[in-house]
Amino acid sequence: MNQRIQGIGMTSRRTRERMIERLKTQGIYDPKVLAAMAETPRHIFVDEALASRSYEDTALPIGYNQTISQPYIVAKMTELLLENGHLSRVLEIGTGSGYQTAILAALVDKVYSVERIGPLLKKAKNNLWDLKLKNVSYQHNDGGWGWPEQAPFDGILVAAAPSEIPDTLLQQLEVGGVMLIPIGSRHHQELHKITRTVEGYEDKVLEPVSFVPFLSGRS
Repeated sequence: MNQRIQGIGMTSRRTRERMIERLKTQGIYDPKVLAAMAETPRHIFVDEALASRSYEDTALPIGYNQTISQPYIVAKMTELLLENGHLSRVLEIGTGSGYQTAILAALVDKVYSVERIGPLLKKAKNNLWDLKLKNVSYQHNDGGWGWPEQAPFDGILVAAAPSEIPDTLLQQLEVGGVMLIPIGSRHHQELHKITRTVEGYEDKVLEPVSFVPFLSGRS
């Protein structure tokens, strides 16, 4: 493993282990999720100037008015997505720099990740290539469309907040599948867990969150 991935000082494995202990105190209990968080070097997903802050429990800018989510919310959303067992096909809306993608790729069979900002998607691809994660397919597109050609999915994770749940994404969730999505305005958002049933959809509101807005189009 090269030094960039392994990290030194504030990006070292010891710092990462302190992050894991903090996640445990915050209520993250799934050992597989904790192991994926421990093995994934968050510092390579941010600019070098911010690397020393990469294991703090905070969102950090990654350019283009986007952020990398705080470790707690990445772990929490992943844990909730996998709450009912192993998933085969997961759709991620909002690749960003690829950190959440990397965590998912370590835990599910296949990740389909959609990002509307081309340069961010290129960065994410490079980061995941460096980690030798090859079970991810990428698409540069408007996240509101999802990825209908690959649907249905048994899990969907959305990393930006629309004002309401996109019907297009609901339709791409298979029966028994789960979607984690923040809903609300820039000033007030809540994390929702949507489960598709034979009769329709169950919507469970979980906790306050703060994500970048869900925007349409691509750039």
